[in-house]
Amino acid sequence: MTLALIDIGSGNLHSVENALRTAGAADVRVTADPDAVAEADRIVLPGVGAFGACAASLRAIDGMEQALRHAVLGPAARPFLGVCVGMQLMADTGEEHGAHKGLGWMPGRVRRVSPASPDARVPHMGWNDVVPATAHALVPRGEAYFLHSYAFEGDGVLATTDHAGPVTAAIGRDNLLGVQFHPEKSQRYGLDLLAHFLAWRP
Repeated sequence: MTLALIDIGSGNLHSVENALRTAGAADVRVTADPDAVAEADRIVLPGVGAFGACAASLRAIDGMEQALRHAVLGPAARPFLGVCVGMQLMADTGEEHGAHKGLGWMPGRVRRVSPASPDARVPHMGWNDVVPATAHALVPRGEAYFLHSYAFEGDGVLATTDHAGPVTAAIGRDNLLGVQFHPEKSQRYGLDLLAHFLAWRP
């Protein structure tokens, strides 16, 4: 089984690679090659930083968006995992420093986290509960590590966390999964999620 870990210049790329290998991935290919993505059995898109910058970096790779769409939404749809901003890019739009077009795979937008209490600071940073909104084999109740200022609002929410109000922790449908938290920093909970993703047959 080959796993394409897409390189868009994200700062957490190698941490995610190491976590995937620890979780049991034998053939992780860190790549910016659309052909490698198109041929992979599983695809992971990590991201750190601003939505617009990550979207621009993805689209700067000639053919990458098209290869992703074919691999993930085509007739032989493969399992996909988006991590942090990689999850946010699944949305229609992101509103960080202006309006930016996402991949449009999950109806919704990414907006700044707005806690109901002034004591809840932004960015939302640290360990917090993951509370399933609906049953999903890959996203059980647990505790994970978050670091973000923007969050998804829209359809397909699988789990939330609380930061003086509900904040999306995971989204998905069919063969698509996105997590706002960092599995690579979430110790056993994160490694278990990655291991289940490697074995997932949606």
